Amino acid sequence: MIQNKDDLAKIITAESGKPLKEAQGEILYSALFLEWFSEEARRIYGDIIYTSAKDKRGLVLKQPVGVAAIITPWNFPSAMITRKVGAALAAGCTVVVKPAEDTPYSALALAQLANQAGIPPGVYNVLPCSRTKAKEVGEVLCTDPLVSKISFTGSTATGKILLHHAANSVKRVSMELGGLAPFIVFDSADVDQAVAGAMASKFRNAGQTCVCANRFLVQRGIYDSFVKKFAEAMQRSLRVGNGFEEGTTQGPLINEKAVEKVEKHVNDAVAKGATVVTGGKRHPSGGNFFEPTLLSNATTDMLCITEETFGPLAPVVKFDKEEEAIAIANAVNVGLAGYFYSQDPAQIWRVAEQLEVGMVGVNEGLISSVECPFGGVKQSGLGREGSKYGIDEYLEVKYVCYGGL
Repeated sequence: MIQNKDDLAKIITAESGKPLKEAQGEILYSALFLEWFSEEARRIYGDIIYTSAKDKRGLVLKQPVGVAAIITPWNFPSAMITRKVGAALAAGCTVVVKPAEDTPYSALALAQLANQAGIPPGVYNVLPCSRTKAKEVGEVLCTDPLVSKISFTGSTATGKILLHHAANSVKRVSMELGGLAPFIVFDSADVDQAVAGAMASKFRNAGQTCVCANRFLVQRGIYDSFVKKFAEAMQRSLRVGNGFEEGTTQGPLINEKAVEKVEKHVNDAVAKGATVVTGGKRHPSGGNFFEPTLLSNATTDMLCITEETFGPLAPVVKFDKEEEAIAIANAVNVGLAGYFYSQDPAQIWRVAEQLEVGMVGVNEGLISSVECPFGGVKQSGLGREGSKYGIDEYLEVKYVCYGGL
């Protein structure tokens, strides 16, 4: 992958419009998962247990779960594959990858490189399909008795359908689903640092990531300052354009449906009293481009606060007390990532423990790392990926009772 990083990045940009620099970063990130799990394969340890019976010993073995079906999204068409496949192969499983219909070539390119790297035929398999066949293929993967494990990254709605299909054969399932991440800025925060974190968290891949900040909650004392500096940073740093053009930071959204959703959220917010600070409409370039948009005076009844936008829209809600911010942040049925900025040590501990999410960024807008567990709570999913815990998703624990000693 490293040797072919430029070509792989170009495939990502051609398929999804992601800026080339971001695509290159994704390839390097993708390769790190393979490196990480190649080392974790050495550490699939069992146990020997001394039981209460003197003539018995308990042995704990870890064995591969079997064939793993990997269903991946379009927003990270390389990294979401290697994060899953790396763990599965390290555990000793064979895999069938069904990539998103929008980005099949990234998966096929990785398959070609797997062949070149010496992965035996039949170990890493790719099953691309059309959008009209995606539902049917997903159902087959979830119901076929030869498949022992399902790992899916995508929307909560689709995840529920796959869970339903997988339930009949009681398959092992990992789900990394929707986010709706809160981004809280308290009065004690360094506003400049918070704005930098907001930019990093919100506008990566034009807001099309599951851990992108979706709801900005800013305390009254610094609200105006934050909104002003956030708008200035957006106008100064963000450039919408062709992903292959030098300097582009914001590519197009993945399709017309995605543009319509952002447009719907903006219109709903404005109708309910929000103010467009910057952006707010389709970009003059046309196609699937949308202007990076900042809304002030957002309220909790707006669609952009209650639904995941998955686009370059940042609505900012004003709050007064810490308890109010926590209540707003937790008042949803999902909990993948959450972010907050504070310089108060006691507050940092309180909020980090009270946020109902699987991952928390404290004074940090970029939290993903191969070494750390990735996953959510509530309806944001099941299981964890990456880290030392990720390989366990593809292992069965077997107990052997050795008697007559």
